[in-house]
Amino acid sequence: MPHQVSVFAENKPGKISRITGILSDNGINIRAITISDQGDYGIIKLLLDKPQQGNDCLQAEGFASTLKDIVAIKIDDSPGGLHKAASLLSGENINVEDAYGFTIREKNLAVFVFQVADVTHTEKILQKAGFNIVSDNELYYI
Repeated sequence: MPHQVSVFAENKPGKISRITGILSDNGINIRAITISDQGDYGIIKLLLDKPQQGNDCLQAEGFASTLKDIVAIKIDDSPGGLHKAASLLSGENINVEDAYGFTIREKNLAVFVFQVADVTHTEKILQKAGFNIVSDNELYYI
């Protein structure tokens, strides 16, 4: 099962540089990143090639970070691609708590990464509907 690292960080200049420096110094590659402003603090969400190691390194340096279970699916990079997945989840009364995505141009695919309360149940529903679930190894090295 894939994981993302969520870092609770003070909203100040240099925080991203410090986080990325720690990861870089430990040979950990960032595959995707989102940053949410929450006033004086923010949440930095990282998709890393080595999430457990990245989380451990950040915690060792004093950052409040956690590993979060996520679901990742491949979808067509075309109009309506994401809508198909969103409609299925809505129809099954599954709330997407957080999400982001990225495209893989050479394959004409997009990857939708999201958090839900019940990852296993959500994956089963998506697979049954024909969606391609992205494994942790595949996601970290896509």
